[in-house]
Amino acid sequence: MHNNIMAVGSRDRPPMLATGRYAQWQSCFLRYISTRPNGDALRKCILEENKDHYESEKEAIHFLLTGIGDEIYSTVDACKTAHEIWIAIERLQQGESLNIQDVKTYLFWEFGKFTSHDGESME
Repeated sequence: MHNNIMAVGSRDRPPMLATGRYAQWQSCFLRYISTRPNGDALRKCILEENKDHYESEKEAIHFLLTGIGDEIYSTVDACKTAHEIWIAIERLQQGESLNIQDVKTYLFWEFGKFTSHDGESME
């Protein structure tokens, strides 16, 4: 059964990791990565932890998050890299339309600010 799971979608997406099968998964995953257009760069990123890059990424994210307000933070909260955050901020500041996830995040953030007073109805 596990081999069938490993084989399904192997060209469209990476194989799934099953508990206790790391060696097999690692081999399949790295073969999958090598089929991607930027396979060498992906392999290097996965296998060679670049401490300088990692530290720079953390610092850049910290600076970006420190320099934005709550209304923007709620939109970029799901971003994983400084570049993703930068693009999201740029898109917001240029007035481009938000995608559905941005809208949901913003509405969730705004809903969290909502308060009611004693005697008020929620309607």
